[in-house]
Amino acid sequence: MASNNTTSNKIIIFSAPSGSGKSTIVGHLLQKYPFLEFSISATSRAPRGQEQHGKEYYFYSSEEFEKLIKEDAFVEWEEVYKGSYYGTLRSEIDRIWAKGHTILFDIDVKGGVNLKKIFGDAALAVFVKPPCVEELRRRLIGRGTDTPEAIERRVAKAEEELTYEQYFDVVLVNDILSESLTEAEGLIDSFVVNR
Repeated sequence: MASNNTTSNKIIIFSAPSGSGKSTIVGHLLQKYPFLEFSISATSRAPRGQEQHGKEYYFYSSEEFEKLIKEDAFVEWEEVYKGSYYGTLRSEIDRIWAKGHTILFDIDVKGGVNLKKIFGDAALAVFVKPPCVEELRRRLIGRGTDTPEAIERRVAKAEEELTYEQYFDVVLVNDILSESLTEAEGLIDSFVVNR
């Protein structure tokens, strides 16, 4: 855990199966609340589209990622798919808290559960859920970033990830985006602003 963790250091975790809309919600919150700062995760997967190292993710090879694991550089990490790692760097937590900001995570479900266990009451863990698995499949197809095989792999993983919602503080069903954004704002207001 980050060495300067105090009760004033808060984190907000948004986790969801891929395609649930959590990144859209997180992007909205980052624009609305200047005290929130996005925690950039590390990954061993290749960049997609216009993604850049140090912006959307810190991109490492599998070998580099495994070296960082051995160096205890991560607060948490997961091998999400075979050879595909994701994790939260300790240095990223320290960087954001040093500015006095609240950390906002857009992270996979298992990573979200791990962070909640580590940070306890200093963390608000939100599980973003699609209205149904078929809608999730439609959203993934609509992205146009994955092959049909990758989409089916993501849908199968999503079905498993949906069983994790019980480990989160709040479940936000993202059916109508405008309503989901309003609900997410209310969560931020009650967890950070009004405390």
